[in-house]
Amino acid sequence: MICLGIESTAHTFGIGIITEEGNVLANEKDTYTTKEGGIVPIKAVEHHMNCYEKVIKKSLEKAGLTIKEIDIIAFSQSPGLGHTLRIGAMAARSLAAHYSKPLIGVNHCIAHLEIGNMTTECRNPVLLYASGANTQIIAYEAGRYRIFGETLDIGIGNFLDSFARELGLGFPGGPKIYELANKGKNYIKLPYTVKGMDVSFGGILTNLKQKLKSGQYSEEDLCFSVQETVFAMLLEVAERAMAHCDKKELLLGGGVACNKRLQQMAKEMCSQREAECFIPKNEFLVDNGAMIAWLGIIEHKAGNRTKIEESIIKPYERTDEVEVNWR
Repeated sequence: MICLGIESTAHTFGIGIITEEGNVLANEKDTYTTKEGGIVPIKAVEHHMNCYEKVIKKSLEKAGLTIKEIDIIAFSQSPGLGHTLRIGAMAARSLAAHYSKPLIGVNHCIAHLEIGNMTTECRNPVLLYASGANTQIIAYEAGRYRIFGETLDIGIGNFLDSFARELGLGFPGGPKIYELANKGKNYIKLPYTVKGMDVSFGGILTNLKQKLKSGQYSEEDLCFSVQETVFAMLLEVAERAMAHCDKKELLLGGGVACNKRLQQMAKEMCSQREAECFIPKNEFLVDNGAMIAWLGIIEHKAGNRTKIEESIIKPYERTDEVEVNWR
């Protein structure tokens, strides 16, 4: 059984092709970027419209397959930017209808978790999901992937991109902040906003803008301090969730999890509590089609199908709204 997965929740249009044994035959993508500012939805839509046929063709060529040899079409149905989700859904519906293939709409957040389970040796982890619009602490309990903590305002990735925009850096800003942080030496105190099991980044961003205007601090030291502060916040609530759920595994997911400093801090935390830290390869941390395809196979085996008339996008669907009938 072979599944083609379509990812289009935000700036990336990705196509993954994977077998039911977990062999990734192709995982191609094209990403919308800007030299300044963040995602402009209409520009992202234009990007996806202009590249989707090329990415599909490239993936099939990489896999050495024709579309007729694909058994299942899966697509990211939720959550994400409505404008870009529609492009992936349109492509998926067209392929499924034209070639008479089963169609499966999947939840993007859960796809991050399941590809992490597949590509590492973890079995029952707490997922620290850190991406552009999403910041959640997730674990499986009682038939669903429950959210044990999350951001109260913006996602960690959007926070970093917003700070990068204040610095005059392009999009995405996280990697550039990481580079500057490596040159920083002095920790500058910032608001540390953990509220129970949740985190908040809005106040930190406001404080950073004020510090930048003052001209008293170097960009390198501010970037260093940002990473040390917000990553500590994420790992505090992740560790608390591990204790609450009595789990000994932490899995990282999402594009921000590519950050080497976050990975180092996660490993240190797990080592201190005699737990294991699992980190997928970068190509599976960032948004990608392979994770959509893999969840498509999992759900297909569980008997899940999405009728064409039910394949509407769900931009605001939460992780814990999905019934998990495959575990």
